Amino acid sequence: MSNIQLPQYADDVKMTTRWLTDEEQRIWRLYLTACQSVFGGIEAQLLRDSALPHGYYEILVHLSEAPGRALRMSQLAAASSYSKSRLSHAVSKLEARGLVARLDCPTDRRGQIAQLTDKGFAVLEEAAPGHVDQVRRTVIDVLTPEQIVQLGEISAAMVAAATGQVRASCAGASGAAVDAELEADSGCCGGEDDDLSDGVLRDGDLGDETCPG
Repeated sequence: MSNIQLPQYADDVKMTTRWLTDEEQRIWRLYLTACQSVFGGIEAQLLRDSALPHGYYEILVHLSEAPGRALRMSQLAAASSYSKSRLSHAVSKLEARGLVARLDCPTDRRGQIAQLTDKGFAVLEEAAPGHVDQVRRTVIDVLTPEQIVQLGEISAAMVAAATGQVRASCAGASGAAVDAELEADSGCCGGEDDDLSDGVLRDGDLGDETCPG
């Protein structure tokens, strides 16, 4: 067996990796296990009771909460954390089941709108109670009110840190290296989508002069 040669560094080169302590490593791994257990249970429950993957359920939720039950695809991608291509695939699956309708944007030939159908809303209404029970059973009801507040604060801090890293990555990338899909989906590089910043239909009127962005 050949000897492994470790890299040699000059005396003035300092290693900057901040390795996790034993306690930090324990908590990190426990957090990973908790996430995998919680989301594995949520996924299994939705598939078993409603034949919906969790990601598809979230798409229906976002559409149900929007005025007119409709969103521009780019805004839906940002809200659901899907890439543009993955969202298009998911919406196609939901469209085939009659749960979502995909419509052309009346003022932008490149844009499309996803709208929740009456059937989709009915499926969501039927799926929601079981999903909420699962969330309560595995998250809410096992924590004290104080821990729930702490969970919200911890989650917000982690989201802010992760979002900051994505924005910094976007800002530091060179022209051709920037993934245009990221900018179209989430606007993280500062791009603006069409004319409406909130990306929802006004009063549910698909024929409005401005296409949601």
